[in-house]
Amino acid sequence: MFEFPVLVGDIGGTNARFALVPEAGAKPVLLSHEETAGHPDPSAAIRASLAKGNGTAPRSAILAVAARVDGPAVQLTNAQWVIEGARIGQDFGLSRSVVVNDYVPVAAGAAGISPSELTPIGPNREEGRAGDQGARLVLGPGTGFGAAALLPVGGRLVIVSTESGHVDFGPSSPAELALWPHLERVEGRITVETLLSGPGLTRLHAGLHRLRTGADGPRLDPAAVTEAGLTDADPDAAAALNLFAKLLGRVCGDLALTFLATGGVYIGGGIAPRIIDVLRRGAFRAAFEYKPPFVAQMEAIPTSVIAVHDPALTGLAALASQPDRFDYHGQVWQAP
Repeated sequence: MFEFPVLVGDIGGTNARFALVPEAGAKPVLLSHEETAGHPDPSAAIRASLAKGNGTAPRSAILAVAARVDGPAVQLTNAQWVIEGARIGQDFGLSRSVVVNDYVPVAAGAAGISPSELTPIGPNREEGRAGDQGARLVLGPGTGFGAAALLPVGGRLVIVSTESGHVDFGPSSPAELALWPHLERVEGRITVETLLSGPGLTRLHAGLHRLRTGADGPRLDPAAVTEAGLTDADPDAAAALNLFAKLLGRVCGDLALTFLATGGVYIGGGIAPRIIDVLRRGAFRAAFEYKPPFVAQMEAIPTSVIAVHDPALTGLAALASQPDRFDYHGQVWQAP
């Protein structure tokens, strides 16, 4: 059980977003977005964020972090911070401090998301078709790649966080087979996150340019690749966005099959909302559905982009307000 007000935070490799939930059932009140690199540790960022609020001190906290939560000290996957629930609880005089994987609250938020908060991708946007009451999948490419499943079990919802961004990823067509030798590897591997992330867009652009010209070209950051691809200012950037959509569809379909996500697939992260038109061109859904012998079953699963700003904060508020509704793994510290 959480004492209110509850501090909620979504801590990623680039930004940390903090808010206060004043009472059970209330919406989170945003405090600030803090650059992860702008503070030496999470407590410093929390102090800076609370200083921008109305002076209300939290009594407990639940923080979502872009890392595997498997011990009392959690190292962010794509940043230098180490998050310790005990230290944060002690630094701010809290009664309880909980740390979870960053896609746990996104999954919790999907339990109550409304159609107006979704941008459908694929044929279901015209038919208005919704998923059934089965498992739901949430995932998203951003600084990294996160994914979690929301599974109905009895009267509760079980959230299973994953590290599917770190599984190996290989080519599935002659065109991809030709490209793969030109792609940058990370620690000798090409994983889902290597390509389906912000840095992944940079790698796809560089690899496609190298394949086309036989030489290295300018290394564009993800925002520049996206802008150049959407405006057709750079043929390699446009090709990178189209391939990104296709590969994302393939991974979404693979994970939907893994969890039998008949309730729908919900795509978060910072990239998908910026490339809605690219996702709707068809390569995304074609790759998503092409899972023989289960093509008909895949066609029935709706896919949508989450249109809510900071969906993790809403999900964290739900976890704090409805502790009897959800089961999930996390690091829990309580004051003695």
